[in-house]
Amino acid sequence: MFMKFLFLALFVAVMIGVGIYSRKKINNEQDFLLGGRKMGPWISAFAYGTTYFSAVIFIGYAGKNGWNFGISAVWIGIANAVLGCLLSWLVLAKRTRKMTHDLNVSTMPDFFEKRYDSKGLKIVSSIIIFVFLVPYSASVYQGLSYLIEKTIAEPLAATFGITISFEAIMLVMAALTGIYLLLGGYIATAINDLIQGIIMILGIILMVAFVVNHENVGGIAEGLSRLSQIPDVGEGLVKPFGPQPLSLLSLVILTSLGTWGLPQMIHKFYAVKDDDSIKKATIVSTIFATLISGGAYFIGVFGRLFVTLDEIGGDLDRIVPTMLEKALPDYLMGIVIILVLSASMSTLSSLVLVSSSAISMDLVKGVFFPKMKSEKVMVLMRILCALFVAFSFVVGVRPSSILTLMSLSWGTVAGSFLAPFLYGLYWKGTTKAGAWAGMIVGFLCSVGGSMIFGLKNAPNVGAAAMLISLIVVPVVSLFTAKLPNAHINMIYGEEDSKQKLAS
Repeated sequence: MFMKFLFLALFVAVMIGVGIYSRKKINNEQDFLLGGRKMGPWISAFAYGTTYFSAVIFIGYAGKNGWNFGISAVWIGIANAVLGCLLSWLVLAKRTRKMTHDLNVSTMPDFFEKRYDSKGLKIVSSIIIFVFLVPYSASVYQGLSYLIEKTIAEPLAATFGITISFEAIMLVMAALTGIYLLLGGYIATAINDLIQGIIMILGIILMVAFVVNHENVGGIAEGLSRLSQIPDVGEGLVKPFGPQPLSLLSLVILTSLGTWGLPQMIHKFYAVKDDDSIKKATIVSTIFATLISGGAYFIGVFGRLFVTLDEIGGDLDRIVPTMLEKALPDYLMGIVIILVLSASMSTLSSLVLVSSSAISMDLVKGVFFPKMKSEKVMVLMRILCALFVAFSFVVGVRPSSILTLMSLSWGTVAGSFLAPFLYGLYWKGTTKAGAWAGMIVGFLCSVGGSMIFGLKNAPNVGAAAMLISLIVVPVVSLFTAKLPNAHINMIYGEEDSKQKLAS
């Protein structure tokens, strides 16, 4: 217990210290939101990776998918590294940085307005961001709370009779996120991301080593052999593509392609310093994702060898916390707690920052009060940060599956934004009507599909929403009015000039 509290206290002290240090570097809303667009390769890569992976992957996704899919769940981790990181940086980063600099935009709603000459797209996308990133934030708080409850609260109650409720743990986590983000904005987030990313790498290596070599597993080959012998389901758990290939594919699409349309992920491309930094960050973030995501899903594969459904009350979100408590020594559990905290705090801070800016900068200043002073925008942004954290807490304390909350959030936000954003970057023929059609169809497919088919099918519905939107945008654009040439030349002006010079 002493080691767990020591690591936890050090972690909190570092986070708050970085927030206080970063506060001195915040002069306006651009510094608060983007760190002055001066982020180097290592900070940018770790900011992307730590935002990508949170308590959701370690606690909810790894445990539940490892239980359901067995060894094939590792494909999700591989896809996260290749499609969600490598290809995302290769396809989106350079182009996004250039266009957002040229158009002087710092958020996704702002990009939609400038690219498609539509204030309506800006308003709708701002509301979608603020509302539908709340369930994702809530799922992160839930994952954190499950781990803290199992590794700290339960031992405290058993040893000293001190009871800490699940809700109280979540409240403390929410307060901590709000404090350090309000102090230092994106600069504090980015510096902490670098520190937290290093902790995550160390932690995941130790976790894999201890779990694989635990007597319940007995090494990789023996562990897979034991999984294959589980009555009724064992054969499916060791198949290359698992017992449910289509459900597995949906999760691959949702968690990998989804990053291409999530504002908290794209935000990292706005802030990176230059093209050289992008090249280096691409390599670093891909290696990071391979270690973290691949390692997390690999650990989850062996959950059935450590716990039973009766032991966890049928709650699959408790698989990994219970398994780790059995597999790891106390001193290492202290590191693991910090690992999951690191992964989660970086994700939460990015979610809060992107969501608060969507309302303060894009909606309030961008639509209703365009002459609003920077100081007032900063105050409003900080207020909305606190409000978003509060909403997330309220949603998080309600009983629900981590997988469901995260899938609904990613499916709706990425389903609405991925196609309009991707085509908007590369295809001059994308029309305003096409962008609207993609956003509306993606939104309705995710939300409507979840209502019709049930929230338990949110991963399948979310993946379908992204793919359908990618088809709808070009089809509608081919049959609807093009944007004026003058506007298109303004959006892609520099590229056109280079082409004319070349010819």
